[in-house]
Parts: sequence; structure tokens; C-alpha cells
Amino acid sequence: MLKRLRGATNNRFSTGLNYRKILTATEPEKSLIMILKKESGRDNSGHISSHHIGGRQKRYYRLIDFRRDKVGVEGRIETIEYDPNRSVNISLVLYRDGDKRYILHPQGMVVGEKVVAGKGSEVKTGNTLPVAEIPVGQMVHNVELTAGKGGQIVRSAGSYAVIMAKDKGMVTVKLPSGETRLLNGDCRATIGQLDNIEWKNVVLGKAGRNRLRGVRPHVRGTAQNPRTHPHGGGEGRSGEGMKQPKTPWGKRARGVKTRNPKKYSNRLIIERRKK
Repeated sequence: MLKRLRGATNNRFSTGLNYRKILTATEPEKSLIMILKKESGRDNSGHISSHHIGGRQKRYYRLIDFRRDKVGVEGRIETIEYDPNRSVNISLVLYRDGDKRYILHPQGMVVGEKVVAGKGSEVKTGNTLPVAEIPVGQMVHNVELTAGKGGQIVRSAGSYAVIMAKDKGMVTVKLPSGETRLLNGDCRATIGQLDNIEWKNVVLGKAGRNRLRGVRPHVRGTAQNPRTHPHGGGEGRSGEGMKQPKTPWGKRARGVKTRNPKKYSNRLIIERRKK
């Protein structure tokens, strides 16, 4: 639910906050957090590799259970919490054996509901099971690409994939991007759509809120000095000045294919994502 602020300034008036009425806890579980190192747009040698990433508010990283490998052990949702590292909310699950883990929070689930993972589990929101056991037309999230590796795709707020068909141990899944691909029937997925659907409608209202997130101003190449960018220089507003646009380091910027043509998963893609 989106909440509009009413303030004295124009930016405050237009700011839209995500009204977190669903959240039930303000502090994370101490056993499931770790220090999140601040990289500030630097690579492994310490040099700036991304100029529009900078200082941000301190935050802890929450350890999320993407594998859902507590097979056959029933868990209860204890809290629903905000995670500063991702767009979707997270849930703290307390299992019968006393273990606590964070999972991505599916839409519609509330504190006290039960979740379970493994073969033969009930097809119910929050449960995780192999895609071969999930009915056609069912919405899923946190989908594995390799069986046992843990969910790698469909993990952002409001997203879901749809089971389209099954044939000879393979399952056809339609992803949020529009791509249709085959998955091994042993790959697992979690039932339901992810929570926090309105996160895209949030209006930051002022540049300061973006800076707290670690986003620095992004300056166009054509607005820079020719010593700092190939597109720079010229009198007044000028274009890129070249047929092939370049990166700040002089390499081709657009139209260069970066995907490995021999990638093993190419043969599993039935239809490419929509452009």
C-alpha cells in the first residue's frame, strides 16, 4: 500500500512511501545477519569501476534460505520484516527442530502460517517442491535453474513465473521477462507470488534519499570533458560525435553481444524474452 506524504515543500509533497503495515518486527534476527561490506563502486583492485555508486547508509546483510533444504520439517512464520538489500519483504521461519531461517515473503501469507519443503508437499503458498509436482498454471517464485543449487531467478518484489506444460521429465516455465524455457523436473520452486507489489510506485521525492541508497549522480558522456570521456567536448549541446558509441575507456558501448554463444542453457530456451 502506497502512502503519500503531505509536507511544506514540493519534493515532500510528491514523495510516496511504501506503507509497511504488514511488517511485524523492526529488528532482524541476530543469528541471521552479517556485516555487509561497502564496495562503493570499486573493483577487486580498489579502483572505481562504476562512477555512479558511492557511500550509503550502513546496513546488515540478512542470510536468506534460497535452497529451502529443510526437507519435510514444518516451519511457522514468526515475523515479517523489511530487508534493505532487496525489494521484497522477508519472513522469519521457526522450524520444529528450533532452527530459524529467513525466506522471501509470498503475498497473502501472515504470521502463524505453516510452510514446508520437499517432495509430496501440499501445493500451498509458501511451500517448496519440485516443479514436476506443481500443477500447470500455478504461479511460482524462487525458481532453481540447477536442481539443488537453490533459487536463482524470480526473486524480486511482485514477481512470479507460471508453469506452462510438462513433458518427459522436463517442465516449461514462463518467466516474468517473457522468456519461456525448459527446466528439469527435479528443480524446485516456491508456490505463490512475491509480496510488496507496489514497490515500483514509490516516489523518492528528493536526491538525498537516493544518496542514502548508495546512488551517486550519473553524468552523461556528452556533458563531460573530452579528457574524461570519448563523447565529451564540442560547442554547446552536441551529440556523441561518432558512429559507434564508446565507454569511458574507449570500448564499444552498444550492440556488442556479451552472452556466450556456447552457453549450455541456450538449448533450453524456447522463446527469448520480450524486448
